[in-house]
Amino acid sequence: MPLIEDHHYLKICAQLASSLSISIAAARRKVEVAAAKEGKKDLQSRKEIATRILNKTIEDDKNQSYCASTSFDQLLKALKEEENFMIED
Repeated sequence: MPLIEDHHYLKICAQLASSLSISIAAARRKVEVAAAKEGKKDLQSRKEIATRILNKTIEDDKNQSYCASTSFDQLLKALKEEENFMIED
């Protein structure tokens, strides 16, 4: 996959990565796969696909009462009965 140096495209991919809590490379790969499935190869089509995926992600986060990063934070919190648990001495 050749490197695309379009600032607007990279910005959309960065926003997508942030909203999904993934790396920018993974977000670009997600857009590239969606573009390949649709058979589109030009930069403008990829921008549209990235924008569509970003808008869908934002809409899904609004429809749910929590976003991916919030649910991840909840999973990392210790339960009250496990606060003082030590794995090693």
